[in-house]
Amino acid sequence: MDRRPARHEITTRRIVYEAEGMRDVAVRRGLAYRDTPDGALTMDVYYPTKGAEAPPATVVFVNGYSDAGVRAMLGCALKEMASFVSWAQLIASSGLAAVVYETGRDPAVDAQSIIAYLQTHAGPLGVDVRRLGLWACSGHGPNALSVLMHEASRNIVSCAVFCYCFMFDVDGRGLVAAASQKFGFANPVSGTVDDLPRGTPLFVARAGLDDLAGLNETIDRFVARGLQLNLPLTVVNHPTGPHAFDILHDSDGSRQVIQHIVKFLQLRLGS
Repeated sequence: MDRRPARHEITTRRIVYEAEGMRDVAVRRGLAYRDTPDGALTMDVYYPTKGAEAPPATVVFVNGYSDAGVRAMLGCALKEMASFVSWAQLIASSGLAAVVYETGRDPAVDAQSIIAYLQTHAGPLGVDVRRLGLWACSGHGPNALSVLMHEASRNIVSCAVFCYCFMFDVDGRGLVAAASQKFGFANPVSGTVDDLPRGTPLFVARAGLDDLAGLNETIDRFVARGLQLNLPLTVVNHPTGPHAFDILHDSDGSRQVIQHIVKFLQLRLGS
């Protein structure tokens, strides 16, 4: 008897933007990238359908949650959710490779492991990690920030997207720490906006009607300080967008933000 919980309805929701051919992209599933005491962790790689002379640049969808908890709550791993599948399909259809992956007990360690694995196996995987982008949403943001600031990867990442993300805790208010405890996402980031690599382009999408306590405050303070430091920031505000507007708010505004994200990644990764 299958004792896994039934998949939650939210796991079936695809993004509200559909590009021609995105459902036809090639996928390599179940590739082991890290061995753990609980078993191998795997990743899926989505590839552009059109052939190219060189391997495509790569976008990693950073996971800030342990998939053990995600499976128990939602009935599947995060990389199997229709939202992440459709985002990966869209990125691949735009000419880039997209990587989604499982996490174990420590999402922060797994994020570093997936970057290291891609670097050492880029040839067999047929991807270019010299042009590497990060994508994160919601509670995955702090883990992506940690990757950006980590000594081993800060000079590797070419750009990053933060889509309605929790960002840094500032002024000792503990907004991200409180949300991490409530929702269970990893919060390994230490430091401030000042500690980010100065030359890495960042895209920040803000949902104007986001109702998660403190989330938009962390974005607003991040953007304000980033502009003071003259960081290469692209900021898009979706004034009528709720949290998770990319799957919950079927509107032209949501689709435009999704298109902005894809164009940003294409431009910064040279697709």
